[in-house]
Amino acid sequence: MNTQDLAIRISDLSSFEGYQFDCQPIPGDVDVLQVTVGDYQEIPVFLSVTDTQVLCITYLFTEEEVIATRRAELMEEMLELNIPMPLSAFSKVGDRYVVFGALSTNSSIEDICHELITLTENAIEALEALEEFLS
Repeated sequence: MNTQDLAIRISDLSSFEGYQFDCQPIPGDVDVLQVTVGDYQEIPVFLSVTDTQVLCITYLFTEEEVIATRRAELMEEMLELNIPMPLSAFSKVGDRYVVFGALSTNSSIEDICHELITLTENAIEALEALEEFLS
């Protein structure tokens, strides 16, 4: 499985669970696929494939956007939100906070599309829940 194969398979679905997908390859050293779920163009999912997993990441906000005096509260809130957030978890990549999910490379295209939808929905809910900590 690779990102080109996934792009074709995802694009071949006219819709899944009521959502349509837009897939765009991102050029670079690592094959990455940018996937937009439905009308949520401001929250794309970046998908990459390794030998062991399909990794899906959505960027939420940067360290610069966090109210410095509320950073500890933000971290506590993110830890508490991790468990009730299905199929996703918070992390940090460089100075960017993200929500991510990972699947097996043996996952079906339906499972991958379900993850893309869930991750997008979780990112929206996370942004709403954490907005008080952002400037």
